Amino acid sequence: MTSEHADDLRGTQEPDASQIALTWSGEPGRLEELTHGMLLEQADRAAAALARYGVRAGDRVAVHLPLVPESVIATLACGRLDAIRTTLPVSLTVPELAARIRESGTRVLITADAAFWDGSVRPVKPLLDHALARAAATDATALPRTVLVVNRCSRPVSWKPGRDKWWHEALTTS
Repeated sequence: MTSEHADDLRGTQEPDASQIALTWSGEPGRLEELTHGMLLEQADRAAAALARYGVRAGDRVAVHLPLVPESVIATLACGRLDAIRTTLPVSLTVPELAARIRESGTRVLITADAAFWDGSVRPVKPLLDHALARAAATDATALPRTVLVVNRCSRPVSWKPGRDKWWHEALTTS
């Protein structure tokens, strides 16, 4: 960075912690707003949780989430740790998802229990579980050790003890 650019940045004010940084509108009529302070505090807690699960600089964290605030928080948390965020779109099929998981070499994977699309609840974690089983059949060493599950739709989900953890509980423990 040249000193000219550094001078330009010095004049930039930090955003007010109480200003809205993120507004998310979901279905059905759900609205969430996070201030700068809330967003940064959650990113710090998420980074601490990821670090507890062994994520270090240069490690990959796979994010298999719909467009929800936790996706932004996960990105900021990865940045805090110098970890690499790998996006696994929720639109991928089970074989595509299995291949991406194997290729990613991720330590931690973040997903959701389910998500709203076009007015109905669609599974997210059940598809991921199928993809993880398929990936394990090819190369079990390439699987994430931890799956953090964001509770978005309050639906029952299958659970693998020791591997699966609730996102909100992981962030509370930090």
